[in-house]
Order: sequence, then C-alpha cells, then structure tokens
Amino acid sequence: MTMKLRKVIVLLLPAALVVAGCKITTPYRRAAGLAGNGLYRDTTITDTTTIGAIPWRQFFTDTVLQHLIEEGLNNNLDLGIAVTRIHEAEANFRQSFLAFFPSLNANAQASLQKNPGLASTHNYEAFLNSSWQVDIWGKLRSTRRAQLAALLQSDAFRRDVQTQLVSSIAIDYYALMAFDQQLQITLATVENRKEDVITTQDLKNADVLTGAAVMQSQAGLYSVEVTIPDIRQNIRQMENTICLLLGRNPGPIARDSLYNEPVDTTLRMGLPVQLLANRPDVQEAEWQLRYYSELTNVARTYFYPALTITGEGGLSSGNLNHFFDASAFFGNLVGGLTQPIFQNGINRQRLEVVRNQEHEFLLSFEKTLLTAGQEVSNALFSYQTATEKVATRTQQIYYLTKAVDYTKELMRADAKANYTDVLTSEQNLLTAQLQSVEDRLQQLQAVVNLYADLGGGWR
Repeated sequence: MTMKLRKVIVLLLPAALVVAGCKITTPYRRAAGLAGNGLYRDTTITDTTTIGAIPWRQFFTDTVLQHLIEEGLNNNLDLGIAVTRIHEAEANFRQSFLAFFPSLNANAQASLQKNPGLASTHNYEAFLNSSWQVDIWGKLRSTRRAQLAALLQSDAFRRDVQTQLVSSIAIDYYALMAFDQQLQITLATVENRKEDVITTQDLKNADVLTGAAVMQSQAGLYSVEVTIPDIRQNIRQMENTICLLLGRNPGPIARDSLYNEPVDTTLRMGLPVQLLANRPDVQEAEWQLRYYSELTNVARTYFYPALTITGEGGLSSGNLNHFFDASAFFGNLVGGLTQPIFQNGINRQRLEVVRNQEHEFLLSFEKTLLTAGQEVSNALFSYQTATEKVATRTQQIYYLTKAVDYTKELMRADAKANYTDVLTSEQNLLTAQLQSVEDRLQQLQAVVNLYADLGGGWR
C-alpha cells in the first residue's frame, strides 16, 4: 500500500506542481476613487467625527422611545428573518470549510449468484471508501471565501434592517406626537370658534353685525371640527404602524410631547469614505460583489485538471466463517488527474455568466454608494430648510395672532366691519400653527434620516 501511494505521488505531483505555478485565481481589490469628497454635493468636510458612529441608545435620549426601539429589536419580524438568513449562510460556510477534508463512506453488502448447472456462490463485503480532491487551483479556497462573503453579506443585511427599523420607529414616533400636537391645536381652535359664535350672536343682538356674520361664524366652527376625525384616524393608523414594527398586536403607543424632543444641532457627518465602514447597505453591496468575484475564480478552475485521490479498504469473503480472517482483507488506493476537454461549452458558459454577474454587482455597489451620498445630502438640506422655516414661522404666527386680535377689535367697534376678515385671519393663523408642527417634525425626522443615512442605528 505504501509503495502504491508513493508511485501515485511520484507520477502526479510533478505535473501538478508545474502548472500550479500559473496564477489562476485573483484576489478581490476594491475599485479606486470610490466615496470621493464630492459625494455629499457641495459640502466640504475635514472632520472625521460622525453621528453615524453613535450607539442608538446615546443618540435617542427619550426613554419612552428607547423602550420602543428595544422592543422592536427584540420582536420585529423582518429582523427575525434577517437573523435566519445569517444562520443559513453560516451553514453554507461551515460546509465550504469541511470540503477540504476527504469524504468517508461505510458500506456493507451480501450477494448470491446462481448459474444453471453450477453451485451457488456467496460473497460478503464490509468496507470503507474515501475520496479526496486536492485543491491545486484554489477552487475550494475560492468557494470558502465566497461563502464567507455571503455570510458577511447576510450580517450586513441584518444590520441594515436594524438601521432601518430604528429610524422607522423614531420617525413614526415623532409623526405620532405631531398628530397629537395638531389635534391639540385644532381642539383649542374649536373652543375659540365656539366663543366667536357666542360673540357674533351678541353683536347681532346689539345690531353691530348681521345674521350673515352669525352664520359665517357657525360655519367656521364646523369647518374646523370636521378635521378632527381625520386627525384621530391618523393617530390610530400611526399607532398601528408602530405596533407592526414592534411585532405586537395593534394598540395604543406610549409617547411624550413633540416639543419635549430635543433637536440635535451638532450634525457631524464625517468623511464620505466612512460610509464604506459605517453604512450596512453599502457593506452588503460590497460583500455581494466579493461573493461573485470569488465565484469567477471558481469558474476559472473548471478549465484545469482535477487531482482526486480515492481509497478503499475492508473485508470480503465468500464464507461468513472466514470473514474476519487476514486473507479476507483487501484495499486499494487510486490517484488520477481529470482534464476537461469537451464539456458542451458548460465551463465557458459558467465563466461568462459569472463574469457578467460580477460586473452587474460592481455597478450595483457603485450605485448604492452614490445613493447613500444623495440621501445624506438630502437629509442635511432638509434639516437646514426646516430650521430656517421654524424661525420664519415663529414670526408669522406672532403677526397672525396680532391680526386676529385687531380684526376682532375692529369688528366690535365698527358696524361696517366685515366678519369675513376675522374668519380669514383666524384660518391663516390655524394653518400657520399646523404648519409649524410640520416644520418641527421635519427637523426631527431629518436628524433621524441623517443619522440612518450615515450608518447609525446598528450599534
């Protein structure tokens, strides 16, 4: 057995080592020039500090929101699916590592042969057989690296789902409080309009206003009241949306007040290149590219000979009484090179397909990175515009409030005053108050979007 093995090695290894010097597989290299300084449009950055590196517990200081996010991380169904994908990828990676070891099978069989005019013959066998493919060209190594890339891609997908989950809970939480604030403003306006109805009735009785003014004031009251059911419906739907993110049945959601939520003004973005390390969807796209890069290496190896060593050993006897005798032992060892010559174009087709897939996911990776830069730029500008609107809206509400007071005073003092002026000023004030809530919401949501766009939320 030892001499046979030596002969196999002597015959096969020299030929294998001669061609093994050729470089068949190529390592993955990230393309140069990615994530340049212009990725965030006209924003120039030199500070490497980024809010994307802040853990979500530190970034969101509202304890109610923290509890909701924690519940979502524990129970969200999409996140559970992402974790399951990781387990699948782990199983594939473990198998790719075990592929380096020889296979081993146990066999046992008995046969009976009858020929006309001859005595029956029996044969009993029990043996082990093993096969081992020597990884000369790096096929198994490339397969293992491909499965590792798939595993890391699934982990990046899980972190991306977590990032989106954290930001979605926070954004919907702020939207829910904005609806609360709009409902509060609307209810307060209804009470004011009720007072207006009483006032106009008194002024009509004093012959200061006509009956038309009373009807207008009553209609103005109903025009505000009719919006309340829609706001309450929005509140209920947003509560149900958050419950779905939390993996619970529809129900009420605990929350604070919109104007108790601090607005972060230190929005450090870091360098664009940091997106490659911080943003999970960018990492996921790159690991997907690396997966197909390794599959391209695997496809190349199919054009070269495969070295396989097989061995078999066990017991074989025609009589069970002598089955364990030394003479019943048998064994053999075979080594061989298989060089593909004509495979119906399968090897070439395999290589061409996977090369195009690699190029496809290179373009997908570059697009993901460009999209990330676009989202960061949009979120930052959305925050800046909301901040500008908040300052301007404050002045608008101040002067609209004065306008309402002046028109009401004028109505009480002048019988020729038109009540339509009062309605118009009150409606303008209500619109501005509701829009001020939208401005505040835009600020808060822009901060959350920027945090997520910079890769925050999975730490």
